[in-house]
Amino acid sequence: MKKLFLILLLFGLQISFAQETSSVSGFISGEGHKLQLVNVHLVGTKHKTITDSLGYYKLENVVVGNYTLQISQIGFQTIKKKIEVLKDSIQSYDFELTDNENQLNEVVVSGTLKAVKRLESAVPVEVYSPVFFKKNPTPSIYEALQNINGVRPQLNCGVCNTGDIHINGLEGPYTLVLIDGMPIVSSLSTVYGLSGIPNSLVERIEIVKGPASSLYGSEAVGGLINIITKNPTNAPLFSADVFTTSYLETNFDLGMKFNPTKKSSTLLGINYFDYNQVVDKDKDGFTDVTLSQRISVFNKWNFQRENNRLFSIAARGMYEDRWGGDVRWEKKYRGGDEIYGESIYTKRGELIGSYQLPFEEKLMLSFSGNVHYQDSRYGTTSYIANQKIGFLQLTWDKKIGRNDFLAGIATRYSYYDDNTPATKEAESTWLPGIFIQDEITLSPKSQVLVGMRYDYNSIHGSIYTPRVAYRWKTNDNTIFRFNAGTGFRVVNLFTEDHAALTGSRDVVIKSDLKPERSVNANLNYIQKINFANGTFMGIETTAFYTRFSNKIISDYETDPNKIIYDNINGYAISQGISTNVDLNFTNGLKFILGATILDNKNVQDGISERPFLTENFTGTWSVSYKIEPWNLLLDYTGNVYSSMKLPLLSEYDPRSPNSPWFSIQNIQFTYFGWKNFELYGGVKNLLNFTPKRNNPFLISRTNDPFDKNVQTSDGTNVGIHGKVVPKGQIVDTPDNPYGLTFDTTYVYGQNQTIRGFLGLRYTLR
Repeated sequence: MKKLFLILLLFGLQISFAQETSSVSGFISGEGHKLQLVNVHLVGTKHKTITDSLGYYKLENVVVGNYTLQISQIGFQTIKKKIEVLKDSIQSYDFELTDNENQLNEVVVSGTLKAVKRLESAVPVEVYSPVFFKKNPTPSIYEALQNINGVRPQLNCGVCNTGDIHINGLEGPYTLVLIDGMPIVSSLSTVYGLSGIPNSLVERIEIVKGPASSLYGSEAVGGLINIITKNPTNAPLFSADVFTTSYLETNFDLGMKFNPTKKSSTLLGINYFDYNQVVDKDKDGFTDVTLSQRISVFNKWNFQRENNRLFSIAARGMYEDRWGGDVRWEKKYRGGDEIYGESIYTKRGELIGSYQLPFEEKLMLSFSGNVHYQDSRYGTTSYIANQKIGFLQLTWDKKIGRNDFLAGIATRYSYYDDNTPATKEAESTWLPGIFIQDEITLSPKSQVLVGMRYDYNSIHGSIYTPRVAYRWKTNDNTIFRFNAGTGFRVVNLFTEDHAALTGSRDVVIKSDLKPERSVNANLNYIQKINFANGTFMGIETTAFYTRFSNKIISDYETDPNKIIYDNINGYAISQGISTNVDLNFTNGLKFILGATILDNKNVQDGISERPFLTENFTGTWSVSYKIEPWNLLLDYTGNVYSSMKLPLLSEYDPRSPNSPWFSIQNIQFTYFGWKNFELYGGVKNLLNFTPKRNNPFLISRTNDPFDKNVQTSDGTNVGIHGKVVPKGQIVDTPDNPYGLTFDTTYVYGQNQTIRGFLGLRYTLR
């Protein structure tokens, strides 16, 4: 018996020594900081652990051999790496996780004014990270939004190339743009202030489609875009991104982090853009693209306080000098009638901050302010404007049982003055408001949100905006949401009449414009599918309906010399369905696909008309493929738009009354084989599309931009087409056979041809 026991003992020791063990350890980080609670697993074994507060993990007593090490955490892309565990050594493997591009579990704040995981929010919020925008690098946030489904940057001027953001086909004034939750971009800056926000400082962009006025007040009548900047605590120590195109557009982004004291951190960002090449490929004697020189400086501070209370403050200053027009134009012609040019000087300053009050209750004081100075010349038309906006908000966040309350008071002061006939004297308005919402958890699978806001406008009086939302989670992969609410927009004349500043049209305001109101409902559906082989698919579909009353419409057709604005005598409808699909394969191939079908119409006096510059269909896509052995990433991005109704000047105008279907497509190659560096390059507008295609010209009468040879009828004139021209209309003459004036409003897309680009990024964590 003793001999048998000895034999078994020796056999066991032999097996033990044969299965020699070692350890695997390392650090895991993401977005510039160490990540806690990351899952670490040796696939096919029982060896599992999570990272500690320093991002450190260690797997002990691992038998020598070959394994697959899997690193995963919600919100980040899963990493699988083949490793070899060697005898008598400790293997060290560090990992840098990147954002999960489907963003289904991202934390969002825009829907409810409080941080909540996207899937747990009763309000649907779309989230886009810098990973998404790097697929098609652009020099401004305005251009970066072009590949987001249902969101379209719209150029409003064929000469100065200013524009705004359309959500679900609604014009720019219906979109509220926020920075860190503060309404910093509005009115004047909707047209000029979206440029110059350094892309390198953007943490993510949140988009809410549909009225959000019950939380954010005026201008959130069609939706909102919230630009969330990086937290200095988690930002890289240093980052730089520079690229240029074959048009010689050069963009430079610089980010730097400092820790001046033990309890403070600051982030400095600088954006510089320069384009000074006169290009006229459509041969009309005018610049195809506005020349511009812009610099923007952004500085954000975070301070550590007791009990982790928040104190953050940021400031941005921006200056831009842009011009477009006759290719012979120089600054000496500014404001004169010799050679036509549109020259715009913009100065802008912003201050935003949040301070959590030192009480047991969660009370947050948020504030913002901005000043905007505009000095512009549109030919001989002078536009000099001054705008100041101040915003102050106090919110109280309290959870009681199943009820999660948010209440707040806010006030907004706006000062606006310009030298146009539409503004007879400087306008100062106050817009105080109070709001409350309650998010009620009915069960682990369902919750309802109810909210109400009351605002008092010093000109228009009382405004009420209620909303309700319901979320039903059938399981971890299927979610339904229903939202209904109202929105309102207080009129700002500049937003309405900017199109008239260029060209020769006069602005006509038929009556005192009333605040616009909207009623909205949408149904949102999310489905996540995790396949057995590791492939992931996310599907999100939203059906939406918005009805407007008092909508302000622009009439380009009654008189080609005028743009006539008035509240609609009827109603307007915006309705449709939108779908986003994210598909991630384990071999590195990823798809982000989007499509929106729109039905927008103005119904007045029983007649239904489609608004100008409104598409019926939008499609977007992003296809990425990572070739790990080559350290190469391929990105193919693009969009497609259906036909849009365009404003013509006369019945003889030879330009097409509708735009064609068109698509802008781009391809990019990124090499990431060098430590801390990324080298990227590619081609933009692969199909070489420009709006000039199938049109004799875009800008009418560039040969006579001051309308010196345009004849106006006295009511008896007969044109060359044999018709009597009504009084005040343009006479069709041999010199002006189409009966046109100089006009720049016929524009629906960017006017740059195919072009290459090359860039370099450097990031030091």
